[in-house]
Amino acid sequence: MRQNVFITKLAKYLPNNPVDNDKIEAKLGLIGDKPSRVKSIILRQNKIKTRYYAIGDSGEITHTNAQLTAKAINNLFSDASELNAIELLCCGTSSSDQLLPSHASMVHGELPDAPVMETMSTNGVCCTSTTALKYGFMSVLSGSTKNAICTGSELFSPLLTAKNFKGEYEKLEELEKNPMIAFEKDFLRFMLSDGAGACLLSNVPNKDGISLKIEWIDSVSYANELKTCMYQGAEKDENGDLISWKMLNENEWLSKSIFSIKQDARYLGKYGILKAVEHITKSMNRHTVTSGEIDFILPHISSMYFYEQLKGGLAEAGSPFSDEKWYINLPEVGNVGAASIYLMLEQIFHGGNLKPGQKLLLFNPESGRFSYSTVLLKVV
Repeated sequence: MRQNVFITKLAKYLPNNPVDNDKIEAKLGLIGDKPSRVKSIILRQNKIKTRYYAIGDSGEITHTNAQLTAKAINNLFSDASELNAIELLCCGTSSSDQLLPSHASMVHGELPDAPVMETMSTNGVCCTSTTALKYGFMSVLSGSTKNAICTGSELFSPLLTAKNFKGEYEKLEELEKNPMIAFEKDFLRFMLSDGAGACLLSNVPNKDGISLKIEWIDSVSYANELKTCMYQGAEKDENGDLISWKMLNENEWLSKSIFSIKQDARYLGKYGILKAVEHITKSMNRHTVTSGEIDFILPHISSMYFYEQLKGGLAEAGSPFSDEKWYINLPEVGNVGAASIYLMLEQIFHGGNLKPGQKLLLFNPESGRFSYSTVLLKVV
């Protein structure tokens, strides 16, 4: 028998104090001891004012990704003993602390009050958080479990520090080339942020206060049509195909900053919004939902540069959303990748303005090889 699935609790954890735009390079360091040439352009476009780094005043890393996630999970409960009733842990991230073991296993290890339980890690970029949510949703929906914790988290800052680009910068100087790190690597340093979000799924709603009933979750990949846009641990060849770090030698790992995160901004600009609009409209049509029925749309966008494009694209496609329906917190928390959709949802859930019967549309894209997720929630 089909059950209903409800989000009954939401929590977040953002490390340390917010970092404003003037302090970014003080935290991350200067590449080649010189300020970035593209910083002001990027910040003007993305309109991010503050972000969070798991970096202390002396440059030390203050939290692992697993620790950030565990702190968000602990913030779900007023009493740690409540964790003992959880049956499933689903964790999504694009920046796990290690290749092996899985991220969810490491998060589980940071939760001494949790029981022995099933864990699930999802692989990818930003959509890992909605994939984790979908796994938890299907588990509770099918009756396999009565509840689940789902998370999205990122620890980007250690990858963005200047020391990671030292080898490439020095190699460019040796070759007498212009020693400027490529735009697709540099611009991400002024967008990405650290943090974690978590939610509790249950087969029964809250007795007191609101819950969010999950109506449906749709996910789709366009990798059969498009090449890679965002990547790490690889290099692109002249055809735009990826060469894995496993195929490169250790000197190339350093000289090409192989383990830094890269994004092809031109490819993103060409296809990112186009496919986003295509997915959202197809998903809404499939479930016979119109924009007029939606009270709030919560889009994960990497930059406010894309806000007007997405809004205009949806209006052109016959799904217009008026200004008051858009709910975005990017300027305050930065682009926290897989955690972003949870951080928006946590903020609106605790904002005190949601009323029973309202519908929320979540939109979560990832530019890795262009995947997208939409989630419809109903306030009950």
